[in-house]
Amino acid sequence: MSESEETTGVDDASQSVDGGRTETRGETDGVDERDETGAEPTTTDAQSPSTLDTDATGSETGEYPLRVENLRKTFGGIVAVDDASFEVERGTLTGLIGPNGAGKSTTFNLITGMHTPDEGRVLFNGEDITGLPPHRVADKGLVRTFQIARELSEMTVLENMMLAPKHQRGEALWRSVTPGVRDDVVRQEEELLERAWEMLDFFEIDHLAEEYAGNLSGGQRKLLEMARALLTDPDMLLLDEPFAGVNPSLEHRLLEHVHELREQGYTFLLVEHDMDLIMQNCEHVIVMHQGKVLTEGTPSDIKQNEQVVEAYLGGNV
Repeated sequence: MSESEETTGVDDASQSVDGGRTETRGETDGVDERDETGAEPTTTDAQSPSTLDTDATGSETGEYPLRVENLRKTFGGIVAVDDASFEVERGTLTGLIGPNGAGKSTTFNLITGMHTPDEGRVLFNGEDITGLPPHRVADKGLVRTFQIARELSEMTVLENMMLAPKHQRGEALWRSVTPGVRDDVVRQEEELLERAWEMLDFFEIDHLAEEYAGNLSGGQRKLLEMARALLTDPDMLLLDEPFAGVNPSLEHRLLEHVHELREQGYTFLLVEHDMDLIMQNCEHVIVMHQGKVLTEGTPSDIKQNEQVVEAYLGGNV
């Protein structure tokens, strides 16, 4: 994000599980050929991963999984977030916009546990998660992707994928060597490996599975990060400028994937500086200014709001 403070990524990656798969799908060299995915310009529709067949709506937790209540955060004498409150409706793609310094980055950091608010609270699926560390917030099903993808560059794409799932039995050495228990470890590893391949196929980067992540283009890294995030079984994703630095072809593909996931029941909160993209793709838009929530509503509402047009969008929406 282009905010006043620089955020620091926290990756609570678990120990790698060697998939042991030698089969490759397509060529793994020529990473930068064609578009950023390396795929043919005309492709068949990718199959949705099996994990998307499960109910991600969690209807028992209410219509608004994320509730931000009266958040306030100061840094020295600077008020970064000032009594900010909003809700995100389940199963929607909600946009969070505002100029540099509006408080978007800090708000994301307060939601995901990277900062602790001075006042206010964050509720997710009815549970108060205020001040929980990032890995515990992610364990609750609220997962954030970063503007700069945070893959492990000296590991392959598939190895990066296998780091993502939570609570892997093989992380404990004794389980891996204990007769009987080891069978469960192997079985879980096989299941996770299959899910990883499904996610890579869904995002059309399965042909890069054996490529080192450090060799990927910026757009391919965004796809990898999204795939890793989904492998954690989230209820909701916070997208931090996922389209920044992505070419138009890949941006279109990413948007298609996001909309398909939303139709499956996933909930998204998106920070993005491309106003046209926000207005054309989000059902609901929240506008921040000087740490406060100025207004919120449909894209049509926001376009017609004179304060928003004059203060944030330069009079041209």
